[in-house]
Amino acid sequence: MLREKLSNYNLILASGSPRRQHFFKELDVPFTIVIKEVNEIYPDHLKGVQITDYLADLKSKRFNNLQTNDLLITSDTIVWFEEKAIGKPINKNDAFNMLKKMSGKEHDVYTSVSIKGKTFQKIFNDKTSVEFEEFTNEEINYYLTKFAPFEKAGSYGIQDWIGLIGVKKITGSYFNVMGLPVHKLYKELLKIAQ
Repeated sequence: MLREKLSNYNLILASGSPRRQHFFKELDVPFTIVIKEVNEIYPDHLKGVQITDYLADLKSKRFNNLQTNDLLITSDTIVWFEEKAIGKPINKNDAFNMLKKMSGKEHDVYTSVSIKGKTFQKIFNDKTSVEFEEFTNEEINYYLTKFAPFEKAGSYGIQDWIGLIGVKKITGSYFNVMGLPVHKLYKELLKIAQ
C-alpha cells in the first residue's frame, strides 16, 4: 500500500542498523541505504528525547544535496535511566554493569526520526517504558557471552534472550525499543504521500 503511494519518491535510509533496514523491508517500500559517519556528540544540557531529536537532526545535516523527490530518513535511539543517557557499552565489563544497574528497575527508551526533503523536515519521536525483572549475575553473564549485545544502547536487545526472560512490563511500542517507532513512521509517510 505505502509502496504505491510513495512511488514518486526516492526513500533514503541513513542507518546501518540491521533492525531498521528490516523494518523498511517489512513496510514494503523501496529504499536505498546511504550511510555517512557522524560524531554523535550532543550538548550536555539536553535531556531524554531532546538528545534523540538533536542526533536525528544532526545525522540529517550530513546530506545537503537532496533532490526534489528524495525523502531522507535518519533516526537515533537512547536508553534513559536515572536521568542519564545509557549508550553502547565500551566492553563486556561495562555491559555487565549497565544491566546490573537496570536490573529490577524501569527505564525509558526514546527514538527520534527525521524525515527530510529538499524543502522541509519533520522530526517526531516516541517513548517506551521498560521494566526489567531482577537478573542474577549468571543470567547477565550468559546473555553477554552468548549474544554479545555490545553495539546496542543499554547493552541489550529486547528481541534477544534477555528480553524473553527479563522484561516484566512494557508501556508503549515494542518496535520503538528495537530502534524505530514504525507505527508513527508509517503515518508520517502517508501524510507526505497525500
